[in-house]
Amino acid sequence: MTELLGPAEIRALAAELDVRPTKKLGQNFVHDPNTVRRIVDLSRVGEGDVVLEVGPGLGSLTLGLLATGAEVVAVEIDPVLAGRLPNTVAERGGAERLTVVGADALRITADDLPARPTALVANLPYNVAVPVVLHLLAELPSLTSGLVMVQTEVADRMAAGPGSRTYGVPSVKLAWYGKARKVAAVPRAVFWPVPNVDSALVAFERGDVVSPVDRERLFAVVDAAFSQRRKTLRAALASWAGSAERAGELLEKAGIDPKTRGEQLDVHQFARIAAAAG
Repeated sequence: MTELLGPAEIRALAAELDVRPTKKLGQNFVHDPNTVRRIVDLSRVGEGDVVLEVGPGLGSLTLGLLATGAEVVAVEIDPVLAGRLPNTVAERGGAERLTVVGADALRITADDLPARPTALVANLPYNVAVPVVLHLLAELPSLTSGLVMVQTEVADRMAAGPGSRTYGVPSVKLAWYGKARKVAAVPRAVFWPVPNVDSALVAFERGDVVSPVDRERLFAVVDAAFSQRRKTLRAALASWAGSAERAGELLEKAGIDPKTRGEQLDVHQFARIAAAAG
C-alpha cells in the first residue's frame, strides 16, 4: 500500500521547500490520508485510466491516485512544487506512472499533455475552479468524468438546476457538457492551512452534445441572460440580439415566453434561443 502524506510529512515538505501557502494561488494542502482515500474512492479511477490532476501541490492526492494503478498527469503552475513532486512520489512508489507538467491549467491544450486524460480529479484553487473545469472540458474531449474539490458555494452553483437560487452561468455551461452533482462535504480541518470557507466534492460525467448549435454562440446567450438576473429575457438579451424587440422575436421563435427570466431555463432551452438566432 502506498504511504500517503500526513500532517507531519506535509509540514516537513513545506519547510524543506520554504513553501508558504498563498491565497493568490489558492493553496490549501490536504493533510488527512482518510480524506484522500475517500476522494480517490469516489472518483472511481483505476488501472487503465489516465487521470489529470490540476494543482497537485505537495502530492497528497497524487499518491492516492497512483495507488489505484492509474496513470497521473499532474499540472502544476508553481515551479518549486512541480520540481519536488516526482521525488516525493519516487520515495513512495509509482513514479513510472507520473508525468508532471509545469503549466497554467487555464492555458493548456491536448498537445501539452503526454497522454489523453480520461478523468479529472483535483483539489482546485477556489478562485479559478469553474474556469479551469470549463476550459479543460472544452480542450480535452477525452475527459469523460471528473471529481473536483471546490468551495461549497461554487459546488452549489456547478450542480444547481433551473429555478434554484444558486443556478447561473456555471450551472448552464457545465450542463452543456454533461451532468454535475454535489457528492460530499469536506471539513475544513483536513487542510493546511485551514481555509476560511467550506469545501465540497462535485462529480460530473460528460454526456451527449446538447444540440448542434455552436458552443460559443450558446454561451454568449447564457452570459447575456444572467448579466441582468432581475430582468426578463426580452430585456436581458436586448444587447445580445441588437434590440429588445429582436430579442422578443427570437424568444418567440424558440418557443419561450419573452417575460421568462434566465434562471428558469435549462441548457436545452438556451440552445433553442441560440439556434433561433443562427
